[in-house]
Amino acid sequence: MSFKLDGPVVLAGAGKMGAALLAGWIARGLQPRDVIVQEPNLAGDAAELQRQHGFSAVANLEDLPSPPSVIVVAVKPQAMDAVFPELAKHAGPATVVMSIAAGKSIASFERHLPSGTAVVRAMPNTPAAIGRGITGAVGNAHVTEAQKDLCASLLRAAGEVVWLNDEALIDAVTAVSGSGPAYIFLLAETLARAGEAAGLDAATSMQLARATVSGAGELLHRSQSDPATLRQNVTSPGGTTAAALSVLMREKGGLQDLLTEAVLAAKKRGRELGS
Repeated sequence: MSFKLDGPVVLAGAGKMGAALLAGWIARGLQPRDVIVQEPNLAGDAAELQRQHGFSAVANLEDLPSPPSVIVVAVKPQAMDAVFPELAKHAGPATVVMSIAAGKSIASFERHLPSGTAVVRAMPNTPAAIGRGITGAVGNAHVTEAQKDLCASLLRAAGEVVWLNDEALIDAVTAVSGSGPAYIFLLAETLARAGEAAGLDAATSMQLARATVSGAGELLHRSQSDPATLRQNVTSPGGTTAAALSVLMREKGGLQDLLTEAVLAAKKRGRELGS
């Protein structure tokens, strides 16, 4: 994969998500000399990546050789107001600022940047840590096609990328895919507890639940069939699966109602956090 750069890639924040992106960039051919990580104390995966590849890690950006091609803002949302105003001073006329901080609007970045600065807001999810995430992204009116391509290349290090036309949809993306891994982990938990209720010991039931959830997810990933078809392939008329699905798919209070309520609650909370 080629990264077309006119200046360095600056990564502000090298926690779990930042380190996952950094690992993906280097694996996909981004030269460590083109990366500057703003993080006063590298630790964990990011420290190991620096030991292996030798990119620059700095506490501040005072000695940048040139304005960045892109500033990737991966600090925690609660630290953004303290960190970003200083970071914004280093954006050049051709810099695109890309944030992966939940709940922070494009406007909240624009107010610290020169008029006309390109800003992209992105929402990855935790499977990005293994390159199997998905990110929803949206840019302001100043993002050029070249900048969009660069941001997409950087985000694809974490998995798939979906571009949106309306920033308001980011809250829905957060509710479905950003928070979604937690729903799947909860499914594994509850399936294991249901197995215990059916008479299995805890260890066996958890082993069955983990392998079933992860295996079904991998089958869905590899298959060309849609989820409904895969479900139907497992379901014999009048069989055990059909009996279980009659509960999960009941018209009132079934899984669809519960998940819809959950997603709408997450979407509402996302809007509250962003306001």
